[in-house]
This record gives sequence, structure tokens and C-alpha cells, in this order.
Amino acid sequence: MIEDVASQKSGPGPAAQQPATNRTIAYVCLICGLAWVMSVYDFTLFGTLLPVMADDFGWSAAQATTVNTICQVGIFFVSLVPGFMIDRLGRKKSLVILMLGGAVVAGMTGLAMGTLSLLFIRSLSGLSLAEEVVNAVYLSEMLEKVKRRGLIYSLVQSGWPIGALLGAGVCAITLPMVGWRWSFAIAGAGTLLIIPFALRLPESRTKAALATAPTLDTGAVRPDKRPLSEELRVLFAPRLRRHTLAMCGAWLFNWFGNQVLTVLGTTVLVEAKGIPLERSLIILVVSNVVAFFGYLIHGWLGDRVGRRNTIVRSWVVAAVLSVVLLLGPNEEIFVFVAYSLFLFFQLGPYAALLFYMGESFPEEARGSGANLAHALAPVGSVFGSGILAGMLALGVTMSWSAIIAGSIFIAISAACMRFGVDDRTLRHSPAPTA
Repeated sequence: MIEDVASQKSGPGPAAQQPATNRTIAYVCLICGLAWVMSVYDFTLFGTLLPVMADDFGWSAAQATTVNTICQVGIFFVSLVPGFMIDRLGRKKSLVILMLGGAVVAGMTGLAMGTLSLLFIRSLSGLSLAEEVVNAVYLSEMLEKVKRRGLIYSLVQSGWPIGALLGAGVCAITLPMVGWRWSFAIAGAGTLLIIPFALRLPESRTKAALATAPTLDTGAVRPDKRPLSEELRVLFAPRLRRHTLAMCGAWLFNWFGNQVLTVLGTTVLVEAKGIPLERSLIILVVSNVVAFFGYLIHGWLGDRVGRRNTIVRSWVVAAVLSVVLLLGPNEEIFVFVAYSLFLFFQLGPYAALLFYMGESFPEEARGSGANLAHALAPVGSVFGSGILAGMLALGVTMSWSAIIAGSIFIAISAACMRFGVDDRTLRHSPAPTA
């Protein structure tokens, strides 16, 4: 169990309050889970509808992936902001702000009139993606005293396959009737409906304690008043440097594969396996049902055998399965089974990864540490999408382009993860500090 540094140094105050009740924890998990579902709905919708949008704007497959690459550059810069906002404004306020921003971006996407306006709007979708970091930090603190907290968190994090499933499912039904523009409007409206309930969430006791603590390990200023340079000094101090770099590398390289094989999943299935878009959407929907159980199982395994080791082993399996998928036969049954298993081992570990980050960084830098690593996800998306576009422009087949741009880097991300802190030791000692 991570030591509550703030409660030791701040004296009486918010940190001394009674732990959250089961009813409060259930409400927090429900709202955070719904917020994440709608965030993923919008974020993955762009990749799901990219073939349709490409036809509308007259892009080739290479041009479409190039557009996506440029969007990811903007997403990276936008996603840098929320981590430091978490440690300053608090977990609850940050979540509400990001939800509101994500809803506005989703609605604006449907109004895009050309490539430039679309690039600007989708760059702001980094606000939605950053909700994942808020959930990781917020719930790691709210569930601190819960025995099976990893399994419970996996239910929230499983919003990724649920959101992707919901987006693909709604598109399959409504796309012929309303087109791609209204599909984004539906995503934004769904998020707006959840915001009033998010306003009733409690702030975590850890954040309240940090806000009242006069000083912490830096011996200078409160964490919520600390400048960016000081945050980075803490994260890259000798005792924390290896762990920070391991998390950054894991997120960076794994998102090469995520971008190529999940966000652009429909494009890969259409171009590499010859599956029509309508059938690809069905495969995507059913495969994400399998991925949902992957989140639950990996959350459970993380509690029992350790989160770090669970993630490493599963990502190695995912890398192998992605190669089997891309080089195997083009029959729909084979593609469905292989893609489902790939998503199970590729996405499922994120249930363990997000909670692992929330408990492995020290409390005074938890938001900035988790967000720094998480912010490299869009950088990985940029390079993954960029390499994919470059390979296609050179005439390489989609199958081999996806292996080079995605599969190889999933394996590299597993190697990076191996250098992170062993979370099994965190249950008996404090998280590493600067």
C-alpha cells in the first residue's frame, strides 16, 4: 500500500476525514466509467469513420493516414496540459473541464468544412483522451483502501472497448441514415448528459491533503503551486528516473500499435484483409466485446500476480497475434478470431496499466507523472500513423506496413514496461520518491 505522505505532514484537515463509503465509491466509479465510455466513443469514432470521411473529402488511403498523423501532433500538445491541471485544480474539476471540452470538440467535428478545419478540431480531442489520466489518479486514491481495487478499476477502464463498441455499433445503424457528421454530434450529446452527474463527485482526500500541506519532498512549495520545471525535476530525480522513462517508453511505443491496429482498425481490415467496411464494423463491434472481458481478466490478474508482469506478458502475446492476423488468411472467421484475441491481449492490460501508474508515482507528482507518460501516446500515434503512411506511399502492402509500424513496437513497449517499478513491492512499501 502506498504511504499517504500528505496525511503524515499536513496534520488535521481533509486527509483526516473518514474514508469514502461504498455508495460513494460506486457512484464515482459509475460516473468516471460513463465519462470514459463517451470519451472513447468520440476518440475512436474518428478512426472508425476515416474511410467514409476520406471518400467525402477525396483522400486516398495514404492521404487519410497522413491527415490522422497531423491530428495526432496537435493531440500531443493539447494532452500535455491536463496532467498539471490535475495536481493544481483537483481531480473532480479536471474531469468536468475535460468532459465539457470533449463534448464541444465532438460537436465541432461534424461542422468541419475542409481538411484544415478538421485538423484543428481533432487536435483538440486530446482533451477527451486525457480523461484516462484523471480516472487513473482519481480512482487510485478513492480505491486506496479497497481490497480488489485493480479489478474494480478494470470495470471503469473497460470503457475503452465499450466506447469503441458503442461507436462502431451506432455507426453501423445510423451512418446510412444521418452520415458521419451527425455521428460525432451524437457522441458530444452523450457526454453533455453525464456532466451534471460529474459535478456531484467528491474530491479525493489525497488531493485535499496536498492542497493544505505547506511543503513536501521539494521543501519549497505546495504541489498544487509547483511550477512545471519543479514537476519535471521530481519526475526525473535519480530514484524515480528509471520508472518515469519506463512508463514513457511503454506508452510511446505501445501507441504505435494502438494507432495502427485499433484506432485505424477498420482501415487495416479493409485494405489489408479485403473486408468490406460494413463487415469490418461488425467485426470491430464483436471483437470489442471480447476486449471488454480482457479488461476484467487483466484487472483481476494484476491484483493476484502483479500489474507490471501481467502487462509485459500480454503485450508480447499481442505482438505475436497481430502478425498472425496480418499474414494469415483473409477469411472473415479467421480475421474475427485473430482480431478478437489481439484486442484481448493488447487492450486488456490497460486496466492494469492505468491503475499501476496511479499507485507507482508519488502522490505529490501523481498527476504530472501519469500525464507525462500518457501524453506520449499521441506521439506514438504520430509516428505509428506516419510510418504507416510512409510505407503505403512507398508501395508496401498494408499488411507489412502495419507489422512494421505497429506489431514490432508493441513488442518494444513490453520490453520498456519490464523496467518499471515492481508493483508487488508497493503493497508493502511506499512508492518511489525523488
